[in-house]
Amino acid sequence: MNPRTERHIRLVTSVVIASAVAGLTYALIQGYSTVASIATAIGHGVAISLTLSIFEVFVQTGAARDWVRRLPFTVSFLLRSAIYAAVILAVQVAFIKIRSGSIGPDRPPEFWNAAAFSAIASIAVNFVVEISNLLGRRTFSNFLTGRYHNPVEENRFVLFVDIVGSTSLAERLGGIGIHRFLDRTFRVLTESVVDYRGEVLDYVGDELIVTWSEAVGAVDCRPLRCFLAMRAALKKAAPRFEREFGAAPRIRGSLNFGSVIIGEIGDIKRAIVFNGDVMNTASRLEQLSREADGGFLASAAAIARLGAASSAMTRGLGRVPIRGRVDGIDVFGLAAGGGS
Repeated sequence: MNPRTERHIRLVTSVVIASAVAGLTYALIQGYSTVASIATAIGHGVAISLTLSIFEVFVQTGAARDWVRRLPFTVSFLLRSAIYAAVILAVQVAFIKIRSGSIGPDRPPEFWNAAAFSAIASIAVNFVVEISNLLGRRTFSNFLTGRYHNPVEENRFVLFVDIVGSTSLAERLGGIGIHRFLDRTFRVLTESVVDYRGEVLDYVGDELIVTWSEAVGAVDCRPLRCFLAMRAALKKAAPRFEREFGAAPRIRGSLNFGSVIIGEIGDIKRAIVFNGDVMNTASRLEQLSREADGGFLASAAAIARLGAASSAMTRGLGRVPIRGRVDGIDVFGLAAGGGS
């Protein structure tokens, strides 16, 4: 299944389940005792959630996507909440009309009680969705489950992606201009991250760090294909960047694999961080990629874990000296045709 479609299905499924639980909770609070009344309350919640989920998917995939994403958190939250309220009232009216044929004088208490509960539940779900979008869904999920509350050791692929020439471009565009340029560039790049089931670990200046678990990344050379897809996406978007900024972004990168320590850190502001030699080596390989043909270097450890399928996309470059390694490390570059 297409990863973007799968992502949307997961969103819809999560919201529908949460709404069904909310509908059941409302039925119990109101003292509904028959199967039919409980089923109606649950159906009410599911109908609202399906409508709102379709709206969310439309926002994430439709023409309004970029406009909505540029809104501040509070504005986006209030706008969505207003739309949620309108949908809830419409569904309320529809359900009452279906059940009784009218919303006469005996119906307002039922109407407003259900509407108030639905509004609170929907706004709560909306808030969770907004926070999830702000932090990243996997990061948010990891915080909720406490997966990395205590540090753990995992084998990970780590991809460092650097924007070429951003320093000189910043001098021409200025601070605000280069920020907008990087923001647009990262938005294009993260579409490939989603397509290849990666996880955005961090944005550091003009650098994007992506990671995969060992099991996920080893499938079909996803980290390598992701980097190549990023370049293809930037090439496709180049005319738009040229019109707006007078320059099109180019990238270089590095890939490493090995054991990293992952855990929550900090007090006032908590974060999930990756530490270890794998991260340091990936960063240093990215620096060396500036001089490499094709602008990309991968460690032998990463290529070995990706398996034979990676041989068609890479070529051995031998051993290179690298800070922190007395004997250097064996590296691979992109095969002919894979460069920028």
